[in-house]
Amino acid sequence: MAEVLPAPDPIGRTLSSGELVTTMSHFHRAEIARMAGWRDRLDRTSNWAITVVAAMLSVSLSTASAHHGVLLFAMLLVLLLLWIEARRYRFFDFYRARVRQFERHYFGQIFSPQPDFASDWLLIVGESLRAPKFLISQRVALARRLRRNYIYMLLILLLAWILKLSTPSLLTEGVPIGFVGSMREAVASAALGPVPGGAIVVLVAVLYAGLLVTAFLTESDDGELSFGDVHV
Repeated sequence: MAEVLPAPDPIGRTLSSGELVTTMSHFHRAEIARMAGWRDRLDRTSNWAITVVAAMLSVSLSTASAHHGVLLFAMLLVLLLLWIEARRYRFFDFYRARVRQFERHYFGQIFSPQPDFASDWLLIVGESLRAPKFLISQRVALARRLRRNYIYMLLILLLAWILKLSTPSLLTEGVPIGFVGSMREAVASAALGPVPGGAIVVLVAVLYAGLLVTAFLTESDDGELSFGDVHV
């Protein structure tokens, strides 16, 4: 008959109630610091994007010698910053979820106790410490940052680009102020070197259609966004 081995002793020792409170307080403070650090990185990326938009608008619309491609280049820069911010947002969301676990299940129970309210939340936090995993995909992060900030900046660039193409005085020196006589003239003005204007207009239209689909037709918000409406 096989010998039954005794259960292994737990690693470390059981914390007293005072030690547990101290540990929880320090851990909560550390998670807030990490969350705040990633929140600051999000703000920096958004500030860079706003600076790019303002600078490119000033360069493109201040003189007719500035090519309309400057605004297309600005769109690409803003999209790059959006991609970087979405990646940073995934880290921020991960640490925010831990902080919210403490606020909702620990401090919330102290101030307003409810019977057997998510009693296994510490196990979830413990598993996230053993095997950290992102809680949202890159696409969901892109959609959230696009809806909150970047869609407005990109729309401003699009309107400025349309204004540039439809106003001859913004394309050629000495032309009287006014708009183009037909849509065909505006499309022709969108040419970039050997690439015809119609192809550029189609590419920009497809790009913005994809952005709108990504921003407003992604899966519904869940996770921490399911609780309350105070979110970044």
